[in-house]
Amino acid sequence: MKVLMVLTSHDQLGNTGRKTGFWLEELAAPYYAFKDAGVEIVLASPKGGQPPLDPKSNEPANQTEMTRRFELDPEATAQLAATVQLDSVSQADFDTVFYPGGHGPLWDLAEDKNSIALLESFIAAGKPVALVCHAPGALRHVRTPDGAPLVEGKKVTGFTNSEEAAVGLTDIVPFLVEDELKAKGGIYSKTDDWAPYVVADGLLITGQNPASSSPAAALLLKHPALSAK
Repeated sequence: MKVLMVLTSHDQLGNTGRKTGFWLEELAAPYYAFKDAGVEIVLASPKGGQPPLDPKSNEPANQTEMTRRFELDPEATAQLAATVQLDSVSQADFDTVFYPGGHGPLWDLAEDKNSIALLESFIAAGKPVALVCHAPGALRHVRTPDGAPLVEGKKVTGFTNSEEAAVGLTDIVPFLVEDELKAKGGIYSKTDDWAPYVVADGLLITGQNPASSSPAAALLLKHPALSAK
């Protein structure tokens, strides 16, 4: 089995002068869920090369066993430093795709035509997709083969308005994930802030926050569409 993991290339937190990027736990936990299951992993990003790490995600309070494992893994860090450019990848080469979050995707992946087309092609091919935390925001322009918003009528979750308020970025982000999923017709649900919560509906798997990245990866690996891989 072969999985594509798509990371942000965006490193500016609006006009605050602060840095953002991808959230380390949301890469590391699924990365090792896949690696330990014997899955081949390819990392991609819009610009290719080293994607920006949200510095807050590597502060001591946010480190986990998996983030520490990743940082001490020369093979993993070398792979991260050399992500392939998103416009060079094809859905046909992969069984599934996983999008880690961090605030970065709200600026680039949500609007990136290559990302939008890629997600649409996975769905059209009957392959499952998983996105966690802010990454479900990358679904805002994704449509089904019949032209409807992908999330319309589907059970979904993603970073909550209250979690965004808790980190003080409600007025900084270009849009709120919870509001956007609802606006596109998604049947949005959530649990307590920062608690793990994953929703599956057909080919679409979404997770609420960083703690949801490991269970989202586990659920993806068990997806019926991948069971024969």
